[in-house]
Amino acid sequence: MMAGTIDKKCSTADSKVCGNCFKSAGSAGAPKLSACSRCGLVAYCNRECQRAHWKANHKQRCIAKADRVPEHPQRADGSKDAASKSAAASGIECAICLDPLTDASATTLPCDHKFHSTCVNELRKFGVMQVCPLCRTPLSPGPEKTYEEAARRYITVQRLVERGYASWDSLPAPAQQDIDTALSEWRAAAEEGHAQAQLSLGAMYSADHAVAPDDFEATRWFKMAAEQGCARGQYSFGAQIVSGRGVKQSYAEAARWYRMAAMQGHMDAQCDIGHFYMEGLGVEQNDVEAVVWFTKAAEQGFARAQSKLGIMYDEGRGVDQSTAAALL
Repeated sequence: MMAGTIDKKCSTADSKVCGNCFKSAGSAGAPKLSACSRCGLVAYCNRECQRAHWKANHKQRCIAKADRVPEHPQRADGSKDAASKSAAASGIECAICLDPLTDASATTLPCDHKFHSTCVNELRKFGVMQVCPLCRTPLSPGPEKTYEEAARRYITVQRLVERGYASWDSLPAPAQQDIDTALSEWRAAAEEGHAQAQLSLGAMYSADHAVAPDDFEATRWFKMAAEQGCARGQYSFGAQIVSGRGVKQSYAEAARWYRMAAMQGHMDAQCDIGHFYMEGLGVEQNDVEAVVWFTKAAEQGFARAQSKLGIMYDEGRGVDQSTAAALL
């Protein structure tokens, strides 16, 4: 099947030469060039050239723009969010696709150049493109492999502590070196946009585990994971907002992030947003809504939510009063 049709005028391809026969626009036989409507990066003088080039090699390299660049988040009214508008206004662009960069969509390579995460992932699929497009510095093995190696190091030390062979306050030199390396590797993966690595960094900085606690660093990484749609990141960022750790305290803002995590099935978030509705914290007090969220978490076996739901049944709040149901 053809990647695109030739009857659409080229709007995004900047080449003035046919990608197959190399005739220049305006020359004999090529009065005008039209772009591949799928990727918009290669132009052709006629359908025959497009078909020939598609079969030759363009089929393997034609990447739709929607797959090449992450869509910018939009609000319910269809407008782009503040981060996208800010990026567009500031002129910060991905050097691969030339679209605006935001914190949530950007990845930072070891050479400190920034691109869209999806653009870099596409580069890694091609053996001839294993370097930074700007400075030719070799790419890392990839954030997933880097994250996994860091996790392995961390878990090894965690088991030593859990078994009583060491403590987080005074780790043996080799264990401390493993933690330091894990932290460095997690940071590298996190800067490349790996949400789980961002979450792990936030957890490291929010706990007193072989690294000095830093609320601002913890909140920064939790927020980056949250903005990528990571449910645990959304809940953790909301928790930071509730306590005002590294960010301005706000029940209303915390409720917004809790709700996003709850909608993805996160039990803690479901229970906490239920509590917010129960007490009217950051949202309008609503016992029925509280019961809805307590029930969702309780049905997953979450004890804290089951206790809250029992209270609602015992007091007849948002449901018909039932001592029998409360005892369940």
